[in-house]
Amino acid sequence: MPTSVKNRQTPKTKWTKWTRLALTAAAALLLLLAAVLAAKWFMALDGTTSFLQEFQGHTKRPEGTPAGFPAWLGWQHFLNTFFLVLIIRTGWQIRTDTRPNGHWTRNNRGFVRTKRAPTKISLDLWLHLTLDVLWILNGIIFVILLFMTGHWQRIVPTSWDIVPNALSAGLQYLALDWPTEDGWVNYNALQLLAYFVTVFMAAPLAFLTGLRMSPLWPKQLSKLNRMYPIEVARALHFPVMIYFVGFVVVHVALVLATGALRNLNHMYASSNEENWTGFWIFGASLIVMVAAWFLTKPLFLRPVASLTGSVTR
Repeated sequence: MPTSVKNRQTPKTKWTKWTRLALTAAAALLLLLAAVLAAKWFMALDGTTSFLQEFQGHTKRPEGTPAGFPAWLGWQHFLNTFFLVLIIRTGWQIRTDTRPNGHWTRNNRGFVRTKRAPTKISLDLWLHLTLDVLWILNGIIFVILLFMTGHWQRIVPTSWDIVPNALSAGLQYLALDWPTEDGWVNYNALQLLAYFVTVFMAAPLAFLTGLRMSPLWPKQLSKLNRMYPIEVARALHFPVMIYFVGFVVVHVALVLATGALRNLNHMYASSNEENWTGFWIFGASLIVMVAAWFLTKPLFLRPVASLTGSVTR
């Protein structure tokens, strides 16, 4: 075939992935604008106005619920974000890479001794599983501290009026008319539900589906495997990852749009003041996460992975 004919582009091939991405982003912005205008129109209706007056977006805080954010919560927030970002990155690599950059095989002579034959896995999967373990341990500590200090009441619904108040807060957010709030004392109903779903539903679901797909799952237990097929785990694991991506994007956007300095002080400096302390701590944490993002390369992973097993290219 002549080179001129071979390299000739058809109209279809001109639609590159970047063009499709740009069109998708433009369509999403148009839909968002339409949703905002629709929400503003809906809020102007008499019935909606009375609904918003009755349910302003907050539920009553249970008696004895502590206010503020202790220092341990700031550290937990950073570690959770750090592990979650890298878990999402490595999970996407596992899903999209067709040729692994290396393999890891467990060393049975290490601290964990087992009679099971070592399983060879990709280096990306080894990192993903290692980060999973650290994330789960951090989450367990987080939940224990929540219940020990009473802060669980800030993110667990205790009344059914959470539902209409969450609808009210969601409508106000969509209309870009931020609900009046004081996160230092009490989250609005939609925030409370989002944190509850993330901590007590999405995180356990990510763990259980990931465990079923991992080499750690006891494959010899046929009855258990029939009760919990691996196809179910695969069907749920990726949507859960998408949920976490969406949660992080929306969470960061609202933190920056609804009083960035005060919100960052809440999260990182355990302070209700409006100064730059939390911002600089947040900036430092971003530098750490960006550095870790670039350090998850085979060149840096191989020496670490070799401490617990054999690494091959």
